[in-house]
Amino acid sequence: MADKNIKSKYSPTVKELLTLIGGKENIQGAAHCATRLRIVLNDNSLADTKAIGELDYVKGSFVAGDQLQIIFGAGTVNDVYAVFVEEAGIQGMSLGDVKQQSAQKQNAFQRGIKALSDVFVEIIPGLLAAALLMGVTGLLSQQGIFGPESIVEMYPGIEGFNRFISIMSTGIFTILPLLVVYSATKRFGGNPVLGLVLGAIMLHPDLANAYLVGNGTVDPEVISVFGLRVSLVAFQGGIIIALMMGLVVAKLDRYFSRKVPDIIKLFLAPFLTILVSGFLLFTVVGPFGRLLADGITAGLMWSVDNLGIVGFMLFAGIQQVVVITGLHHVIGAVEAQLIADTGSNFIMPLMSVALMGQGGAVLGYTLAMWKNKKARQIGVSAFGSTLFGISEPALFGVNVKYKFPLIMGMIGGASGGAYVYLTGINALGFGATAVPGFAIVAAQGSGHLHYVIANALALAIGAVLTAAYLKVKKPIMD
Repeated sequence: MADKNIKSKYSPTVKELLTLIGGKENIQGAAHCATRLRIVLNDNSLADTKAIGELDYVKGSFVAGDQLQIIFGAGTVNDVYAVFVEEAGIQGMSLGDVKQQSAQKQNAFQRGIKALSDVFVEIIPGLLAAALLMGVTGLLSQQGIFGPESIVEMYPGIEGFNRFISIMSTGIFTILPLLVVYSATKRFGGNPVLGLVLGAIMLHPDLANAYLVGNGTVDPEVISVFGLRVSLVAFQGGIIIALMMGLVVAKLDRYFSRKVPDIIKLFLAPFLTILVSGFLLFTVVGPFGRLLADGITAGLMWSVDNLGIVGFMLFAGIQQVVVITGLHHVIGAVEAQLIADTGSNFIMPLMSVALMGQGGAVLGYTLAMWKNKKARQIGVSAFGSTLFGISEPALFGVNVKYKFPLIMGMIGGASGGAYVYLTGINALGFGATAVPGFAIVAAQGSGHLHYVIANALALAIGAVLTAAYLKVKKPIMD
């Protein structure tokens, strides 16, 4: 039950909200994430998103993933949710429940994209922790950040601490395929423990290391399985393969659980699942997955070599438009594969400047509309979120709503993308952008300094163009 003071503060807004979404009877369920109240409605057409966006404490509203998503901001959304559940007379659902409910109303393509997103959402906290640890050891040990000597060289007493951090930072990446199989198996409805088993097989120490085979220093053992020649090579860095195997394990687990008689199901169904999926791993999925992963990496590197600055500007210009569609979640899989294959990630700084371009646009809007209390409230909060890598409040609260800030932000992002190309900024990990992303930037070539400049450039151009447009055109702002 909501606290009395919280209820008195947010109850008027919640009651208006219930009216604007078509009443309590139009609600299937509700949950919240870090910044947004997420509601699954029976009929989305009954929701007046424009009027909802004008409510007190609301910073924007939109329908995405077949959910009505209302931005309240971190902290506030928790209190609003507590009042909303009580006023609506519904039982609170977990965020996973709401996602599952809304997925039933999506088409096959949307469900596929969402599934890929869910796989990586499950393990992103661990990846982000590892990436930030990697950033810390990079700041401590790389030369050229704070002077000709690294911090460890200047202060030898912290060498042991840096070594300790270095080991912790790389741990998750050595077993990343295992974690991806686990998460994918769980997401696709299989027993995640069987995903762990298959992941352990992928990284078995008796298999030849994939990286050593790739550089020609090790020749793998080749065996015959029912007449098929199988190379016993492990799958270090096989992120795409791990995703595919998670789906295979889940489908086989569900199939054998249905078909095997109950009296022998406990041991025979898992046995058959691992046996068949392991065979498919080495004979079909693994070889195909390697070709697919190599193709993705080769395509990205081709774009760098052939499209050059134009390709970087195009990606940074439109990346936040992709965020609006929800398709951006699959980029995490590409980044993971890129790091596994090349050891660095040029996509992250492009995503960061794309985000900061939109942040600059909302900053320009906020400064130009400073006398408008509602605009100031939404703009300040939205801009603050972009500094920590969250662009949805800026996008849906301001930029998409008024369109021209979105375009100015795209120009800012493209400008930052050009700077990223010219200075060769790279990242050591993924999952963090904007201010947190500073920790995972590679230090080579004054990478940290150029990262700050690139983001500041994107922000400044987005802000100046938006403010100038407002001053010159004086559009009607509702």
